[in-house]
Order: sequence, then C-alpha cells, then structure tokens
Amino acid sequence: MSCFSAALRRWSCLFLLLAFGFALSGCGNFSGPIHKQYVYVSARKAFLRERLAAVTNRVADLTNGERLQVVDQQRRFYKVKTEKGAVGWIDDLQVIDQSDYDKFVAQAKEHAHDPVVVTGIMRDLSNVHLAPGRKAEHLYVLPENTQVELLRRASVPKLVPAQARPVPLPDSKKAAPKKKEKPDPNAAPYIPPGPPMEDWWLVRGPGGQTGWVLSRMMDINIPREIAGLAGTQKYIAAYKLSTVNDPESKFPNGEAPNYVAVTNAWNQGLPYDFDQLHVFTWVTKHHRYELSLRQRGIEGYLPITVGSGVFNGKTEPTFTFREAAKDNAVQIDPVTGAAVAGHYVTVTYRLEGNLVYKVDTPDGAPKEVAKKK
Repeated sequence: MSCFSAALRRWSCLFLLLAFGFALSGCGNFSGPIHKQYVYVSARKAFLRERLAAVTNRVADLTNGERLQVVDQQRRFYKVKTEKGAVGWIDDLQVIDQSDYDKFVAQAKEHAHDPVVVTGIMRDLSNVHLAPGRKAEHLYVLPENTQVELLRRASVPKLVPAQARPVPLPDSKKAAPKKKEKPDPNAAPYIPPGPPMEDWWLVRGPGGQTGWVLSRMMDINIPREIAGLAGTQKYIAAYKLSTVNDPESKFPNGEAPNYVAVTNAWNQGLPYDFDQLHVFTWVTKHHRYELSLRQRGIEGYLPITVGSGVFNGKTEPTFTFREAAKDNAVQIDPVTGAAVAGHYVTVTYRLEGNLVYKVDTPDGAPKEVAKKK
C-alpha cells in the first residue's frame, strides 16, 4: 500500500502542475488585445519587400510620413502592414519608431503659434530633423521649391571628417611679418573662436511639418527688385516699409515699395543674426532705388518689426529690432545652439520721405511706434 500511495501522490502532483500550466496559458486569452506597435516612413521614397532576399517582389510603394503597423521583426528589418492591408518587409533605416514620432508631434504643437521671422524656399531636397545637427533623427522630407516659414536659428559645430582636418606643418622658418592692411568695413564685428560652425533653422512647412533644416539648403525670400543691391553681403531678411507712387515705374499701379534689409558677411555660427542694416528707398526723380541708410558693425537679432508712428503730427513708417548691448558678451547656447545675449537694446528708426531718422527714447523702447497688423 505504501508503494501505491507514493505513486499516487507523484501522479497527483504531476497532474496539478499540468493543470496549473494550462490555466496560466489560458489566462492570456482574457488579458485583452496585444498593444499595437507602429513605425513611420522617414525616407522620401520606400517600398515593401515580399521577403528578405536579394531578389524579391515589390509589395507596395510607401510615402514619407506614412504609418505602418509592425507585425514581426528580424535583425534590422520590420515586417509591417499598411493601412490598405499590404504586408511586407522594410529596413529600419527607412523608418522611425513611435517615441520619435511623438517628439515631432510635440515639437509642432510647441511652436504652432511662434511668429514667423522670415520666409524661405527650399533650394534642394532636405530632411527635417528633430534637433539642429546632421545626426539628429529626421522624419519629414521637404522637396525642392517648397515654401517654408523660418521660426528660429541655431548653430552647432560642423562635422568634419578626420581625413579632411588640416595637419599643422612645423615652422621651418620664422614667419615674415605681415603688412598692415586696412580693416575691411564689411567684416563681421565679432566671430567667436572655436571649431567651424553651421547654421540651422527651425522651419514650418506647408503641411505643418516642423523641425530643423540646414540653412544652406534653402534661400531667404528677397524681393527681386533689391536682390542685387547687397554687394558682397548675404541677405538675411527684407521687409517692406511703405510705398511711393510713381506712375512711370513698372510696379503694379505705380506703387514702388521701400524696403529695410539686413545682411551679414557670409559667416555661419555667429552669435547674432545680422551685422549690417540697409534701407532702400525709391526715388521718383530717377525712377530707381537708392541707399538711404547703411549701418555697419551691429549685432542685431531678427525679427524686424515694421510699424508706424506719429511724429510732428505726421504718420510715418517705422522699424524696430533688438541689438546686443555693447558692454555685454554674446555667445552661443551650448544646449540649444541659439544665439544668446545677456542684455539687449531696442532700436527704432523712422522713414520720412527718403530720409531715415533714429527714434530716441529714454529707455530705448519705441513709445511712439504702433505695430501694424
């Protein structure tokens, strides 16, 4: 009896273990639906492969930003399903995951109401990044000739390949003293020391795509009539101040616009947006533009606010911008890459006919200036 009882106890324990295992596996049927995982197409053009092989059929073509449901994953490939039901494989280098996509959505919401500093047009196909920098994650792709709104500028160190870095040569002879040269009046007033930098802009695309784009991939929208008047300087922005009636001009209805434009010396990584200011006014006597004001050596920041004010009983156009105080160091924020000055001075000018005057106020604020809507 003792042997029979021992055997019975062993079989009973085995039965209980099996029953417990089946119970655990069965509980999964009542735990609810499995959480769906999604990825988003970050390539300009992509397609789904039928299988992971060198030769395979194309299942479906994909568009930039399209959402795909993940079915399986092997190494660096996802097996996904499109909204239309097509199933196939895609390289993980052509997609971003849900967490990165959510960051793009949050960034768009954060800057949805930011004022537009200036507008531009894409010079070439460009990726829209989550942060300034070539290594930052990207999602959207903006085609050539896309109109964009520029919201904020930042500068980051330029990536230079190791083999492209210059190697200093040993000095075999003492360098000859350089001849004294006259200072270039168009030179930048201040260039921070350090590695080569490149500028990035936070932009907003026509479909609300918000992210960072390399500045050299786009051109600032500048009025055609003043496009060739900057000389050796690079246009940063231009704003219309007012119009002058000249029936003999080629402008619509004979209304010739006056402009304020800002430029810099083609340097990137500057801790300010522009270092020169120009006011171009239309002269009806000669039917051409003339330079009414040119100010050099400033450390100014966008945007320029165009408005109007009453001076000596007459309404005149005005423009206002911020300038770094001369007694305060300007630097690049190491975290965001944005230009930062500890103290700014607000500067306002008014246009009276073809003459430009500075508006002097005790605290530097344009008290008599009314912003145009």
